[in-house]
Amino acid sequence: MLNAKIYFHQLKFTVPGGTSRGILKIRPSWFIKIFKENNPSIFGLGECGPIEGLSIDSFKDIPEKLNEVVKNINHLSQLDLSAFPSIQFGIENAFNDLHNGGEMVIFKNSFLNGNPIKINGLIWMGNKDFMLKQVQEKIENGYSCLKLKIGAINFEDEISIIKKIRKKFSSDALEIRVDANGAFKNDVLLKLEHLGRLKIHSIEQPIATNQWDKMKKLCKESPIPIVLDEELIGIKNNKNELLSYIKPQYLVLKPTLLGGFKKTREWINEANKRNIKWWVTSALESNIGLNAISQFCSEFKLKLPQGLGTGQLYTNNFRSPLFLKGEMIYYQNQKNWDLSFFN
Repeated sequence: MLNAKIYFHQLKFTVPGGTSRGILKIRPSWFIKIFKENNPSIFGLGECGPIEGLSIDSFKDIPEKLNEVVKNINHLSQLDLSAFPSIQFGIENAFNDLHNGGEMVIFKNSFLNGNPIKINGLIWMGNKDFMLKQVQEKIENGYSCLKLKIGAINFEDEISIIKKIRKKFSSDALEIRVDANGAFKNDVLLKLEHLGRLKIHSIEQPIATNQWDKMKKLCKESPIPIVLDEELIGIKNNKNELLSYIKPQYLVLKPTLLGGFKKTREWINEANKRNIKWWVTSALESNIGLNAISQFCSEFKLKLPQGLGTGQLYTNNFRSPLFLKGEMIYYQNQKNWDLSFFN
């Protein structure tokens, strides 16, 4: 027989993170611990960390739904969790971890043996000076791919920032991705043309979701490749229809928001059938979720920098073997997890 327990943890940002949806200072996350009744010292952990305003999970209903999960941990097939992808993600990871001996091993692959993953450097929104300061720091730390959040300040200022970067670094030396989080409403193609002149690698979700006709037109006419991001969230049975109709150049896959790794693999399979490129992105998880996503990434032959966090976002993260060196994220076997919070 299995038992389960839920833990709540409010992650605190080291520096508030600016996005087109506002400033992030805290990040609520729930964790599910699953263990055998007769051996509670060995347990699997999974993180359920939705993002309010982006996840389809209803925040106010999560505690009640997690209580249902605990009560039905031996009969989960009887529960409908389709409206709670972050809970699906957490449960999947907790079971995988338990199955592998409760050692924070979700997938047994080369990442655990020291094979690193190349990641992009994330530049948070803010005023011009703040963004340029971040860019300088990332480049000094050895990043060759940056992702800039855009859409919150004046577009001319954002273009000015990218121009300054391009004066110093060519597109051969530095890949720049931008993420609009659906913020563009007017003169969208004109803005994409401005970005195209600066040799931008790609733009994530230039317009808001559920505008398939407009998005299809942009994917066809844009001078820079379009990446679907939020567009994928909440899509259940019509992945095939969405990709075949819109024909994006790239997908960004966030397992926490898509309902776990099984569902993420479904998107990867559909993308591969159509020669649509993709990368995986974490969604502000703690080191527990980040560890699982990093291990998942290493299940594939990666050709592009992944959008993984660094574990340095929070002042009260869980100490882990994850380690960042330059633009590479590593798993250091000789370092231990501090999971005393879950005792």
